[in-house]
Amino acid sequence: MKNLRIIFLCIFSLIFYSIVKAEEKSSVSSYELKEIVVTESKYPQTSQEITHKVDAVEKEEIKQINLPNRNLAEAIKYLPGNFVNPLSRNDANWGSYGGLGPKYNSWLLDGLPIDSFVDPMSLDFIYLDRIEVHRGPASVLYPNYMTMDFAGNEIPLAGTTNLILKDKIEKPFTNISLGYGSWETINARIYHEGNAGPFNFFIGANYEQSDYTNYGTKDSWLSMIDDPEYKKIKAYFKTTYFFTRDTKLSMFAHHTKHDGDTGRPHRGYDHQYDIINLNFVVPLNNDLDLQVKGGYRYYHRSWEEDNYPANLSLREEAGVKQNIYPFDIVLHFKHWGKSLLTFGFDTQYSTYKTYAKIGGVKNIGNDVKAKNFGFYVQEKIVYNKWVFRLGARYNYTKHSYDLISGVKPSVDEKSWEKVLWSSGIRYNITDKIGIYANAGSSFLVPSAKSVGGTLRPEDRGVPGRHGQLPNPGIKPEKGLSFDLGTDIWLTNNLNLGFRGFYHIVKDTVVTNVVSTNPSQSQDINAGKSYTRGLEFEVNHFISEKFKWFVNFTYTDTKVNNRIDINQDNSDIPFVPEFITNIGFNAKLPYYFTVSFYIQYVGKYYDTTDKLSRRDFGDYATVNLNMQKIFYKNEKYYSNLIFELNNIFDKKYEMPWQFQDPGFNAMVRMEFNF
Repeated sequence: MKNLRIIFLCIFSLIFYSIVKAEEKSSVSSYELKEIVVTESKYPQTSQEITHKVDAVEKEEIKQINLPNRNLAEAIKYLPGNFVNPLSRNDANWGSYGGLGPKYNSWLLDGLPIDSFVDPMSLDFIYLDRIEVHRGPASVLYPNYMTMDFAGNEIPLAGTTNLILKDKIEKPFTNISLGYGSWETINARIYHEGNAGPFNFFIGANYEQSDYTNYGTKDSWLSMIDDPEYKKIKAYFKTTYFFTRDTKLSMFAHHTKHDGDTGRPHRGYDHQYDIINLNFVVPLNNDLDLQVKGGYRYYHRSWEEDNYPANLSLREEAGVKQNIYPFDIVLHFKHWGKSLLTFGFDTQYSTYKTYAKIGGVKNIGNDVKAKNFGFYVQEKIVYNKWVFRLGARYNYTKHSYDLISGVKPSVDEKSWEKVLWSSGIRYNITDKIGIYANAGSSFLVPSAKSVGGTLRPEDRGVPGRHGQLPNPGIKPEKGLSFDLGTDIWLTNNLNLGFRGFYHIVKDTVVTNVVSTNPSQSQDINAGKSYTRGLEFEVNHFISEKFKWFVNFTYTDTKVNNRIDINQDNSDIPFVPEFITNIGFNAKLPYYFTVSFYIQYVGKYYDTTDKLSRRDFGDYATVNLNMQKIFYKNEKYYSNLIFELNNIFDKKYEMPWQFQDPGFNAMVRMEFNF
């Protein structure tokens, strides 16, 4: 540890000495605001023409951010309002967004919804053009995602994150990468992109294997008796054909196979994730633009369960399969200069099935189908220094329940419909100062288990009948979101940002204990939850060779539960009281680049039950990325990359008895031509 600190201080001193010398010779250039495909309008506009705060993490910046858990969510962990908390390289991100839990922020891939828990573990950064992080309510143009796994359906109440793929390939490029790191991790990638006239494409594959490490706390339920192992294989491609400059047809396909074990003989797993995106864009005339998008998502997770602690023999093989088909068609009508009318239709169809194999016999646990469709319209008026936005969505969701926990539920289907709204305003005081405000609604339908239960209504109080009672009258959670903020460019290179936000979730769904003998519970609507927060950020682009940032997010959350006093006046789980991020990127002489990041996380909890909850947080982590180009000409360059994660070996605890494994490193050699 002492040696690491000495090395770190030496590097830090060298960097700032080099920066000072470099600044004596360089002139400050303006940081230009680029056109971005803003999530809230699905159309290229500048930040002065939108009412929301949208962060764009460009592809060069993504390459300089370490992903120690191989999770794309880590690429946005240093932005205000985000708490990224992957439990391990094999587990999902159980963090929070804008002061709400992980199911209140949706994720998109080129505008089509994906799973915010699973897909960031599966997708790769090499083919991304940028990541756009939309802060604030986004429920009019983008739907809820109809996944039934993990925390259930995902909604864009606190915002949405859009992964935007490379599209137009200017010239051929090939990347071959070989890496080795902590825990005998071996990583290899081959990637190529190119074009042939109007035909653009990229194609690639990744392989990684590791004799991973124990990521459970002492005496945890994970109880690893050996180091867990895993293998990950990814293969992907995208083709785009440009009929004209603005008319294009594209297809993207991605496959991930992830298998291994969790540290015991009969605790293996084998997961498969597949994504297909189709996208057609065509201008119908100078003012009317049509986009048609469709896709397919397949998730199949299977794992073993043993008889631990009695013995290590195999008890059962379990799994879950999901098929999700999203579709979206949208028209943009440009009018009155930069004003934009957007209207469209989207739909999803999904199937969800769980199973368990015992003694070779396969038993189905849950068998659920869901469909969702919505019609939406949004008008945005840009008038002089003002931007006005108003939108509405009609949304219909239906669930069909064939089996819940292996039994036919008393309720075989349930549907909900809701009209949602969103509005916003922006005033550009000058070209460098803008004030904005937004408000919007959203809703989250109950899970299949909440509605159908695992028991029948007549089982209430019957001895020996343990499980969850149905509640066909349970209502969706209804959310309201508000924010108010400002962007200030003190100079062409120095940006300040302030944003306050306030969320209300009504009819919060909680689990109520009905009986202890027999053990029976029921999900009910219990009350409200509140979030108040404040974000502050500074971004300073000193020159092309050096930029730095600092941001701070404070949140205050409360849950009101009129049914259970132990959960009343509690805190929303997974939301830290505060997060502070500090970092810089420096381009030094001799093609040497250093990116440095510090994150400090305040206290948070894992449940709303004040008697059983545990508190986490109050820890700091330091990550360092160093890159050195050894040889470069017009056609070729080789790059050596060092990734140092959690430099001071902070093995902080996380929910469900997980633990960060501490310091780890990765060295990669890239050949680019």
